[in-house]
Amino acid sequence: MAKRDYYDVLGVSKGAGPDEIKAAYRKFAIKHHPDKNPGDKQAEEKFKELNQAYSVLSDPEKRKAYDQFGHAGVEGMGAGAAGQGGFEGFSGGLGDIFGDIFEQAFGGARGGRASRGGQPGRDIRVDRDVTMPEVLSGVDVTLDVSNLQTCDTCSGSGAKPGTGQKKCSQCQGRGQVRISQGFFTMAQTCPRCRGYGEIIENPCQTCSGTGRVHRNRKVKVRIPPGVEDGTTLRITGSGEAGERGAQAGDLYVVVRVIGDKRFEREGANIYTDATISFPLAALGGEIDVASLEGNVKLKIPAGTQPGVHFRVSDHGLPSLRSRSRGDLFVRIHVAVPKKLDKDERKLIQDLAVKLGETNLSKDEGVFRRVFGS
Repeated sequence: MAKRDYYDVLGVSKGAGPDEIKAAYRKFAIKHHPDKNPGDKQAEEKFKELNQAYSVLSDPEKRKAYDQFGHAGVEGMGAGAAGQGGFEGFSGGLGDIFGDIFEQAFGGARGGRASRGGQPGRDIRVDRDVTMPEVLSGVDVTLDVSNLQTCDTCSGSGAKPGTGQKKCSQCQGRGQVRISQGFFTMAQTCPRCRGYGEIIENPCQTCSGTGRVHRNRKVKVRIPPGVEDGTTLRITGSGEAGERGAQAGDLYVVVRVIGDKRFEREGANIYTDATISFPLAALGGEIDVASLEGNVKLKIPAGTQPGVHFRVSDHGLPSLRSRSRGDLFVRIHVAVPKKLDKDERKLIQDLAVKLGETNLSKDEGVFRRVFGS
């Protein structure tokens, strides 16, 4: 049977780059790997074909010869060796990529487990609410964390105190065994010791040989000033303990900022509202406005219009990423009285006339409509 074009085998164009070729190979190799398809001769043949194609297209010299002369150009250069000699004679990083595929497809790890001492601990997440005043100054919090921690009885070894571990007789301490499958030999995690390389004959009674126990503990965390809603803090090594003394996971603290009805936040700046009377807006004066540190004085210039913003510098929140601090912005609202007595109405009428307001009604109806008297 005539050999298929290697580009067609990998499903890539002739102009494909090395990364695209590698990604295509990984995709199809996982799909057709013999361990994924035990007893499937068609899958085994496709896997051989993929290896042949990748061995050529991943090697610049072989690819150049293949592009110029086709299959004839790479005969005798190692192409097609997969059918006879496993991965020997392959180049272009096939050994490395196969290790990656093995790990992804079958849950194995090249060279045994990531840690011969045991599986690393998992990361954990805790959410913590903070108030706006706490964002201003930062806060030290104590978190209650419940997870797997190192067993105090055996110090995480998993073995009964006074006893030890012995080398696994099945894998001779390597954590892996080699098995033959079809046309090649591969390494798998030792089923007897589960990749540890050692056997615990007398497990610790407290943790049943795992080296970990489930318990509650308290973790102190400093939440820095200026944190924003959703900020995630990482505390290295404060997650779950690893098996048999392996590396612990990390603790991730997700900060949730509780809203304050007095303020709106935009980054480091905060906004608040202040309502003043018409005379104060017209004549000017001074008012107290709320800030995160108590009331502050704000000067109102004469002729202030509704909706104007005044800035109080450095009364916002600190920036998480710099030493700067935001500002407090005050939105001004002017209150219009809803009810006027006869004397108040007369004063406003006189003022309107003095200001040259000519569109007023000659009767008092307009004031009733505007001021609701």
